[in-house]
Amino acid sequence: MPLSAEAFVAELDSKNREALDRIAQASCSGEPGPAVTVPKLLMLALKNELEATECAASWIASTPEVNVKLAFARQAGDEAKHYRLIQSRLGELGVDTQAHDPLATGKSPLLAWLLGLEGTVARVAAGQFTREALALVRNAAFIRFCRAQGDDATAKLYEEIIQPDETHHHDLGRRLLLDLATTDDAQAAAREASARVLAMAEELQEIARLKAGITRAPGC
Repeated sequence: MPLSAEAFVAELDSKNREALDRIAQASCSGEPGPAVTVPKLLMLALKNELEATECAASWIASTPEVNVKLAFARQAGDEAKHYRLIQSRLGELGVDTQAHDPLATGKSPLLAWLLGLEGTVARVAAGQFTREALALVRNAAFIRFCRAQGDDATAKLYEEIIQPDETHHHDLGRRLLLDLATTDDAQAAAREASARVLAMAEELQEIARLKAGITRAPGC
């Protein structure tokens, strides 16, 4: 017997929050080294935004539900907008990104997994409900870092444009799950997809911290 959609989404939200709290704490652990700068983190953000754009766009054609197609299209447009805004901000900081290819070193393991993900409910749970909640947590840490570095312009870009968009995507994912996650199979698929995103995010964050000393990195 499946949970009601409302009870299921509340349960999933609570379960995700445990992992998100760990990720938030890890993203702020220790003092960032001198090599961790706002421009360096914004360059990482370009890859995140491009991957988020590609992911949402790739799901449109193979998603049968019209309302979900449109949700993915809206998200793809927003993430592309974020890419251009971050690119512009980097230009203001003296970094020329016109010839930069964020995917030159390959897609992240998370994007590779997401691109192969099948099923509308799993995609919504992984991409909008969970990955966008992850972005909100990471962006909050990045905003605090920008303020500490005296970079109010970058902080405002995230506070006034990027974070509200990510909140919209996450809330849209919540509303879609209320329509989609109504059976045992759908709820199991959503749980599995959400858990996989968060597990991979924690692993990749720890690898970045250990290999490159990267903390406070924004999401998408």
